[in-house]
Amino acid sequence: MRMLIGGASLLIVAVFLTSLVLAGPRPSDRVSVSVNEQARRVDISVDGQPFTSYIWPTTLKKPVLYPLRTATGTIVTRGFPLEQRPGERVDHPHHAGLWFNYESVNSIDFWNNSEAIKPETAPQMGTIVQRSIVSAKSGSEQGELDVETDWVTFDKKVLLQEHTHFVFRGGPRFRSVDRITTLRALDERVDFKDQKDGLLGLRVVRALEIPSDKPELYTDASGSPVKAKKVTSPGAPAAAGAISAVLSATSP
Repeated sequence: MRMLIGGASLLIVAVFLTSLVLAGPRPSDRVSVSVNEQARRVDISVDGQPFTSYIWPTTLKKPVLYPLRTATGTIVTRGFPLEQRPGERVDHPHHAGLWFNYESVNSIDFWNNSEAIKPETAPQMGTIVQRSIVSAKSGSEQGELDVETDWVTFDKKVLLQEHTHFVFRGGPRFRSVDRITTLRALDERVDFKDQKDGLLGLRVVRALEIPSDKPELYTDASGSPVKAKKVTSPGAPAAAGAISAVLSATSP
């Protein structure tokens, strides 16, 4: 995947499916979008039941949607590194919820950045910084959220300004998220080099992962890391339903 951004913007449209006014939710709003900037989160619920949250905790290097739940309330995203749950892998601490970034943006790695990065590696890493909640709207059919972020290098240079529009929907048997992201370069050409990691990531619960036949670290019942020689997958929860994603990119 190779994308070049000059003075133009890059528009990314992503759809994820599971089975300038901050308008507060009204009783008639089925899909509620509730902003709490002090807690660094926006909570989304459908018919009074939690669906997901847009969060930007100081422990992560980008905003994410976490956790993601199905229409029956089953959580399909891994807890680590935000929560400790028994039986989960504790690898790749940059894998949290549903996120959007890239491994090489002008050779800066936004994908792999986390608090676990060694100091000597940090100058090669980038951070996506939450700047503002532009608007939040609840509704009877869908909820909407507009946010702005900056893609920032280690030395605080902004490579890209991002505007993302989320649309949240749900019914008795489904939940969905539409993500429309526009990336705008500032004072230099921006190059997305071909790399294996990007652009949309989702880290699922252990039950939805492929079985592992090699030693890996997992969490035990107390949340402590333990090494297991071989672990079989217990299978997807019956209520989890289908997970699918559609991603398209255009450069005007």
